[in-house]
Amino acid sequence: MINLAIVDDQSIMREGLSFMLSKRDNFKVMGTGENGRDAYELCINNHIDVMLLDIKMPLMDGVEATKLIKRDFPHTNIIILTTFNDDEYIFDALKYGASGYLLKDATIEKIVEAILEAHNGGVLIQPNVAKKMVDMFSQMTPDEVEIDKRVNDLTEREKDIMRRLGEGMSNKEIAKSLFISEGTVKNHITSILNKLDLRDRTQLALFAVKNHII
Repeated sequence: MINLAIVDDQSIMREGLSFMLSKRDNFKVMGTGENGRDAYELCINNHIDVMLLDIKMPLMDGVEATKLIKRDFPHTNIIILTTFNDDEYIFDALKYGASGYLLKDATIEKIVEAILEAHNGGVLIQPNVAKKMVDMFSQMTPDEVEIDKRVNDLTEREKDIMRRLGEGMSNKEIAKSLFISEGTVKNHITSILNKLDLRDRTQLALFAVKNHII
């Protein structure tokens, strides 16, 4: 059973998601909230596996809530779910440890996929959001973005996996595209994290974009 929390200042959004997700046999909605403070309190009072968290909210926004929750409740995986497709929000939320970033026009199937991916330790970034990250770095000059020399330690297969991860693919999608098993994908990702001395797959996705592996 995956314990969920949904935090959004729009009641129709959080109630709709709560209704749809609670119908899934393997999901349990532990609570909902309407701002970042509510999000933090939900983690204090419940064991939350995955939180769907809006960005622009009163009292405390989703970026600040992500920072505090990942600091004090690192086991809670956060998926940013918002209408705001802004560079600053994307990078800040992922920098502080969010496990995914989806726009609110995502289908319920894509949201479910993101929840499962986050719960399994993965990161899922919607392709249009990943493209925005690529575009931002591509506009920087070489002096602004220096390629990390650790890239040279990666094999071509590892780069292939990183490229797909940075494009927003799930483990399942990566495995299918490379004709390998999901277990093999996970093993490669563990190896890559060790080589690059990165904390998690969110950092790995950002590394892939920043170092032009995509």
